[in-house]
Amino acid sequence: MREAAERVDHEALDASPDQGISGGYAYFQGAIVPFASAQVSIATHALHYGTGCFEGIRGYWNPDHEELYLVKMREHFQRFVKSARLLKMELTESLEELAEITLEVLRRDGYRQDVYVRPIAYKSSPVLKIDLHTPANGLAIFALPLGDYSSTTGLRVTISSWRRVTDNSIPARGKITGSYVNTALAVEDAQAAGYDDCLMLTEQGHIAEGSAANFFMVEGRALVTSPVNDEILVGLTRAAIIRLARDLQLEVRERSIDRSEVYQAEEAFLCGTGVQIGPILSVDGRPIGSGRPGPVTTALKETYFHAVRGEDPRYREWLTPVYQ
Repeated sequence: MREAAERVDHEALDASPDQGISGGYAYFQGAIVPFASAQVSIATHALHYGTGCFEGIRGYWNPDHEELYLVKMREHFQRFVKSARLLKMELTESLEELAEITLEVLRRDGYRQDVYVRPIAYKSSPVLKIDLHTPANGLAIFALPLGDYSSTTGLRVTISSWRRVTDNSIPARGKITGSYVNTALAVEDAQAAGYDDCLMLTEQGHIAEGSAANFFMVEGRALVTSPVNDEILVGLTRAAIIRLARDLQLEVRERSIDRSEVYQAEEAFLCGTGVQIGPILSVDGRPIGSGRPGPVTTALKETYFHAVRGEDPRYREWLTPVYQ
């Protein structure tokens, strides 16, 4: 296994997303530098106008393999490039270069635990002009240790009063930084009311997704999920769940979902890179099914975690080893 050139102080980095990042390395302005050196001006265009896009890539440590596996790294970077183009940013780094930079950052960090990788492209010029063609483009990539972003054992959610941003306002298909104010408003209200998360509706009143995760519910031996034209981010974990479901001989239906259907669902869960798979126990105080994680959700979750830790050879094409 390739040893890192230098190792960060892992005790200074907590596995909680609420903690700040104080060490490690980052790719910034074309070079890998200490994380503390990767700084931008307070006049940076993206800071003022939300003109950036990002990805989140999970890495899972397998102690038996002595390996850190990145999940669907190439697919994440393909979506990253598409998001950048929505903002008229053409990255100079190729997909292969983005992948190799990411691997090198992680090798220097030397993590032997689960991690989260954050690539971000942004309008980097210190100009206060609202457009997409004047500012220059910047790119940064860094990683941090991360365990569970939210509960994978059970979530209490509510239907948010905030509607999901529409594709004709800010494209939901891109992970655009400015659009996540929509998420922040919704999840803040949900948590202030005592819930773990929320479901967001489209302007037509259909279930779009969670605050920052895709939604599935169970009908018998079928999974039902919102279609791509109901203002969802087309999730890579969502695609993985669909593949796993079909391998478990489950039918998958993509269609619009009404609010009242969710209240009557047999099972329901959120999924995403950060959330992973979070069973929904109740919605607006109404128990989903038995009020406990159901058998379909449990089977999918167990299969998923075996897959992303490199323990199921059927899904090894999803994984990129860091140290091999």
